[in-house]
Amino acid sequence: MHQEDRYERRQAYRRFKDISVSERILNTVFLLTIGLGYLAALANMYYTIKGLMAKPDFLLKMSSSVIMVETTKPVLGTAINGIMKSNLKYISDKDVILHWIHHGADEPEYIEKIAPILNRDCVICHTPSVNPSLPDLTHYATVSEIAHAGGATIPTLVRVSHIHLFGIALFYFFIGKIFCFVISCLRKRVAVVIPFGCNAIGCCVMVYHQGDSSFAYVVIFSGALMGLSMGLQILLSIYQMWFFSNKNS
Repeated sequence: MHQEDRYERRQAYRRFKDISVSERILNTVFLLTIGLGYLAALANMYYTIKGLMAKPDFLLKMSSSVIMVETTKPVLGTAINGIMKSNLKYISDKDVILHWIHHGADEPEYIEKIAPILNRDCVICHTPSVNPSLPDLTHYATVSEIAHAGGATIPTLVRVSHIHLFGIALFYFFIGKIFCFVISCLRKRVAVVIPFGCNAIGCCVMVYHQGDSSFAYVVIFSGALMGLSMGLQILLSIYQMWFFSNKNS
């Protein structure tokens, strides 16, 4: 009797053969859109840090730029030399900002020279009301925090982390929900959990190890593992939805 109940429960599970063509189309376009979005995010990261690729310590510099854990240089100085340089209207302004940073980042010079540059080229994005996940460049107090060595503050990293945990988890859920229709996948239960775990690990490392650049490699590894798991779920789901024979399922 126990085996019969188990068999009936297994037969009650829905598979791709049980959903309509409309559902398959909806699932497919959703998965393809998420996949393309992920590839676009990778391309954006590449172009963002392209200026650092010629350096021998590229991976460390890359991770420091992305998660802001570098301790030997101010975050603002690192950004101006890398990801923010292309946003400056005049390339000479980079030297003005770096000179200000290296000479103490005092308020009088900020008001006279730095604020006009930031207001013209940077605050369009670096304003809390526009993008709370980016450093606030609208006031001297917040600019000075990232103009001195020590990396981003813990409150800033917590703010970035909670946005990732809340927002990206929804994508993982819907991808995993569709992936649950897959048959004959012995590691399915592990695959649907990996993206959530990697996201949590990456966010925790960002917050609790902000002063140690070596932990940046943990974020890189967890991000790569998350991408592989998500790609597997997307490709296998699409394959079994449209091309896999369900006769024996």
